[in-house]
Amino acid sequence: MQTWKSESSGRTALLIEGARRVGKSTIVETFAKTEYKSYIFIDFNRVSKDVKSIFDDLMDIDRLFIFLQATFHVNLYERNSVIIFDEVQNCPKARQAIKYLVADGRYDYIETGSLISIRKNTEGITIPSEEERIQMNPMDLEEFRWAMGDDASMDIYRKMLEKGMAAGASFRNAMRDLRLYMLVGGMPQAVNELLDTNNLQKVDKVKRNILNLYNDDLLKVDPSGVVSRLFLSIPSQLSRNVAKYSFSSVVGNMSENKMVEAIRCLEESKVANVAYNVKDPSVGMGLTKDNSCFKIYTADTGLFVTLAFWNKDYTENSIYQKLLSDKLSANLGYIYENLVAQMLVAGGNKIYYHTWAKDEKHSYEVDFLISRGSKVWPIEVKSSGYRTHASLDAFCKKYSDRVGERFLIYTKDYAKDGATTLLPVFMTPLL
Repeated sequence: MQTWKSESSGRTALLIEGARRVGKSTIVETFAKTEYKSYIFIDFNRVSKDVKSIFDDLMDIDRLFIFLQATFHVNLYERNSVIIFDEVQNCPKARQAIKYLVADGRYDYIETGSLISIRKNTEGITIPSEEERIQMNPMDLEEFRWAMGDDASMDIYRKMLEKGMAAGASFRNAMRDLRLYMLVGGMPQAVNELLDTNNLQKVDKVKRNILNLYNDDLLKVDPSGVVSRLFLSIPSQLSRNVAKYSFSSVVGNMSENKMVEAIRCLEESKVANVAYNVKDPSVGMGLTKDNSCFKIYTADTGLFVTLAFWNKDYTENSIYQKLLSDKLSANLGYIYENLVAQMLVAGGNKIYYHTWAKDEKHSYEVDFLISRGSKVWPIEVKSSGYRTHASLDAFCKKYSDRVGERFLIYTKDYAKDGATTLLPVFMTPLL
């Protein structure tokens, strides 16, 4: 955000996308308080119709600024004030106005929102080209450790990885910290509840409230319930351990166009991460992705844990005890796969995977593919200390000219197995 402010100098607005309750409003308002002499914060979930209607007519921009200053009791200062459009998807005309407000040049503008590009939120307006977009994700593992009062561990693991060192004596503590992160997740409200109460039952209640909010939002943008069912079925689909999300088993038969639209809506909500199967794994993986073959992960693994046991009370939810005591059964290992997906996305990666036939009855599958320079890095995820990696080896042999580094991410300490790096899960963010 500071880079945008210094480099843009008012020539673009900043649009921060992210799921509801991920902390967009809080961080933007904090930024406004520290970086500007004054700011106006317009929450389009709450403002009156009069405020929204002021953006219908931009013939007199001076009138708009006077109205906003009078309404919010704030003085604006040229080139030292920012106007924040919070949840801007709820006032499309305000988003369209960005083009003219930026051209005016007097103030800076920051927008926040989710479901930004959904058709009903863009219909009839011109999307401003003056927007500079960034995505805000749930707190990553390093940020979570900061919240726990640990400012050092991730830097130490970073140095260990650079030197090819095992964590050694610190491994057990690192895995314990990771398991707590898996349980709580990175939604600020859940993290605050942990800090305030140290009670995982109360944390679980916070997460259930967030999930209910997400479900309500998805039903609003898609009253048919298709997108909602796609989201709620993520854990059950991953638990099947198959090569792709079974769209038809969740919502029945549907045309490919409607399926693509539903998945796009889910992606735009920022509550889920979608990994597509690529037909030809190379640096330009997006060019050969198969829109009908994908896997869906929740954007926050803490929410995933709660969603996996959605129909049970907390007291019946033994996964908390199993995770904390490192007794997670093998059939719950898909939680680690969701966690790795979240970590890779938080690192700025677009995630893909690749499957191909081994024989008439079996297939190979590499869990994740990410691009680095002119090479592809294949990643396999194991929820145990199991060190075999047949699919990874087959992939590297088949596409040897395209492969850079190769990784098996698992629950044991750092090691090397030939050309394959065996990486403990808590080092995933360092990729």
